[in-house]
Amino acid sequence: MPQHLGSSMNVNADPAAPGLDARSPEPPPSRRSWAWAFAVFVVGALLVGLVLRFLTVSDLWLDEALTVNVARLPLGELQEALKRDGAPPLYYLLLHGWMLVFGTGDVAVRALSGVLGVAMLPLAYLAGLRLGGDDPDRRRWVAWSAVLVVVSSPYAIRYSTEARMYMVAMVLVLIGYLALANALERPRLGWLALIAVVTAALLYTQYWAFFLVGVLGAIQLWRAVRGPAAERATAWRIVAAIAVGGLAFVPWLPTFAYQMQHTGTPWDTPASPPTNAALGVLDFAGGRVLEGWTLVLPLVVLALLALFGRAADRVHVSLDLRTVPGVRWEWFVGAATLIAGLTLSLAIGTGFQSRYAAVMFPLFALAVAFGVTAFADRRIRAAVLALVVLMGFVGGARNVVTNRTQASQVVDAITADARPGDVVGFCPDQLGPDVARLVPDGADLGLMAWPDGRAPTFVDWVDYADRNAATSPETYAGELLDEADGNTVWLVWSSGYRTLDGKCEAVIDALGHARPAWAELVVPDQEIYEFMGLRRFDP
Repeated sequence: MPQHLGSSMNVNADPAAPGLDARSPEPPPSRRSWAWAFAVFVVGALLVGLVLRFLTVSDLWLDEALTVNVARLPLGELQEALKRDGAPPLYYLLLHGWMLVFGTGDVAVRALSGVLGVAMLPLAYLAGLRLGGDDPDRRRWVAWSAVLVVVSSPYAIRYSTEARMYMVAMVLVLIGYLALANALERPRLGWLALIAVVTAALLYTQYWAFFLVGVLGAIQLWRAVRGPAAERATAWRIVAAIAVGGLAFVPWLPTFAYQMQHTGTPWDTPASPPTNAALGVLDFAGGRVLEGWTLVLPLVVLALLALFGRAADRVHVSLDLRTVPGVRWEWFVGAATLIAGLTLSLAIGTGFQSRYAAVMFPLFALAVAFGVTAFADRRIRAAVLALVVLMGFVGGARNVVTNRTQASQVVDAITADARPGDVVGFCPDQLGPDVARLVPDGADLGLMAWPDGRAPTFVDWVDYADRNAATSPETYAGELLDEADGNTVWLVWSSGYRTLDGKCEAVIDALGHARPAWAELVVPDQEIYEFMGLRRFDP
C-alpha cells in the first residue's frame, strides 16, 4: 500500500516529475454537461447497488442453510457444532444475535450480509481517499472510483445476499487497511488497538485471513529489522499489535487443530495455484458466465494500469515495467496472500473456492479504482467507470434472478403427494439442510440423510471421506425401507460429489430393485449451482 503499508514517505509522488502529479496533468474541469450527467449516473449506481444487496429470489443453498442451523443452536453447543463444520465462530455468533432480533427467514438471515455490504461502501471511500495521496483531485477520483467498483461488483453483490461470513471479512479488511494506514503515520494506542482487534476478528471470521495476517506481519517485521531507523519503532509497535491479535486466537487453537485434522475440504479437489488464481479473479467479475468473461478484462487491465501505467497526456498512457508509485503494496499484499494460500492449500491437499479470496478482494478493488487515474482525461475516466459499473450490474442482476439450488422444486414435488409416515432420504447428506429447511412444519415425514440416517439438519464433515467409504449403499437403502414400513420412500439425490464414488446411484439401484414402481419427479439441472433430483419409490 502507498505510505500505508510500506513506509511513511509519500510514495504516491512521482520522482520522475517533482511537483507534478503525473496521473492528473489536466487542470480542474469546468462544469460541463457531461459532469452533471456523470454525477447523476453515480447517484443512480449507488441506488441500484444498494437495492441489489438485499434482493435475490434464491432459496438458501447448502452453505447458507447449514450456517443458519449452526447459528441457531444454543451458544453452549456452538463450539462442538463448529468442530464438525470446520469454520471459525465469529460470524455464527453475530448471526445468532441477529436472528434473535430479526428472525430466521431467508430475507432476515441474509440482511446481515446486506447491511455489511452497505457498510463496505463508505469504508471503500475512505480507503480510496487514503490511497489517492495528497492531490485533492486524484483523492476524489480514487475514492469515488473505489465506491463505484465495489457497489457494482458482482462478487460483492453476491456475498451481500448470502448468509455467510465473507462480507464480514471484507469489511474487516477495509477497517484494518485504514487502521494500519493511520498507525504508520501516527502509531497511537487507539490505532494499534484497532489493528489488534481487527487481526483477531479476521482470524475468528475466516481461516484464509491467516495468509493475509501473515503477509502483513512479515512486511512489518522486515521493516522493524531492516527498514530505515526512523521507521523501526513504529514497525515494532505494529508487529506487537498484530501479535496481540494473534494471541487472542489461542483459546480456539484446540478446535482449529481438530478441524484441520478431521474436516478440511472434502467437497473439492486441489488444483494448481495459477488455475485457481485465474478462477478467483474471474469470479470477482461474476464467474464463468458471459458477463463475467466480459467484465474481467477491464478489471484486470485497470488493476495492471494501476501498477504499471501513468498518464502521458490526455489520451495516452505510458507503461513502466518497474512499476509506478501508488498501489505497489496493495498489489504485493493481495498477490502474496493469494499465492501463499493457494500454494499451501495445494501442499496439504485442500481445495479452493473463490469465496476464500474475500480477504484480498478489497485490495483488488482499490487497485482497480486507482487504475482509473492512469487516464488523464476525466471524460475517459468517467466512460471507463461507467463501463465497469454497467457490466457489473449485469452480473448483479443475474444474482437477483438465479436460484442457487433446486431445493424448492424438490419440496414442491414431495409436498404435493407425500403422506404422513413417508420417508425422505438424502444422498449425499449435503442436499439435506436446504431441502429440510423448506419442508413444512407438521408434514410428519421421516427425514434420513446419508450415510447413517440422521436428521438432515447438519452435515458432519469429520472424517467425511472415510465415513462415506465405509458405508454400504445397500445398507442405507435398507434403513430407508425399514423406516418407511410400507409407506413411500422419496430419495433426494445428486451425482458427481467427491468421496461418494457412485454410491448414491447405487442407493437408487437398491431401492429400485426392492420397489420397481418408481418415478422420477425432479431431474437434476446442472445449470443450477446446487442441482439435485427426486425419485419416488412406491410400495
